Amino acid sequence: MAKSRNNLLGVGGQRKKLSRADQQGAGSARGADRKAAEDKKQELVRKMRERAEAQAATTAEPSGQPEPGGQAEQDAQS
Repeated sequence: MAKSRNNLLGVGGQRKKLSRADQQGAGSARGADRKAAEDKKQELVRKMRERAEAQAATTAEPSGQPEPGGQAEQDAQS
């Protein structure tokens, strides 16, 4: 007799057991850790963008050509 492949009971792992606090929506320290990690990541990304903008400004400045959105465009719009 061939095995039935339609019965997938038990396939896919098990669910994590939730504590009472988690069931009631109080959350756990794990959620706070994720929030802290996300905050650190956002701060790092912000610092990296600031450094990249500062570096781009210093490299564009000595060439004598104004950056897009610079003073020349502001005077033309006035």
